[in-house]
Amino acid sequence: MGSRLSKFLYTALVMFLLWLLLTSSFNVQELVAGAIIAILVAAFTHERFTKKGLANLHPKRVVCMFIYFFYFFWQMIKANIDVAWRVIHPKMPINPGIVHVKTKMKSDFGKLMVANSITLTPGTLTLEVLGDDMLIHWIDVKATDVETASKMIPGVFEKCLKEFLE
Repeated sequence: MGSRLSKFLYTALVMFLLWLLLTSSFNVQELVAGAIIAILVAAFTHERFTKKGLANLHPKRVVCMFIYFFYFFWQMIKANIDVAWRVIHPKMPINPGIVHVKTKMKSDFGKLMVANSITLTPGTLTLEVLGDDMLIHWIDVKATDVETASKMIPGVFEKCLKEFLE
């Protein structure tokens, strides 16, 4: 799909941005060290890291990525408030259970992102992923049929994820 140079440049850019995120420093020495490490990592991993290379930076995909992260954090805030309310409520209104859902994501990385998004949202936990099927522990089961549960749990994350991952 993408050329070797495109894959290399994209991988180096992502690794350098990760370096900046982890170090939180704009010291010249650390920037140079980060650039060297990013280039070395990209030299050995660019073929496995990406298939599309710089095409991943298409404006539509970048916008969808930001929308996903804002949406994910909003869902996480709502879920935290919901779980906290259930904990402090005198009758602790929970209806826990395990539900079977289907994901629309086709790539393994897409499925991983959906599963992790579900698990990082309080009140849900991804137990198993087998193909397009997922088993989810849900603190308050609102639907047991696969179609409705799939819209309520992974469906909220898949809308944005499909745009920038697949």
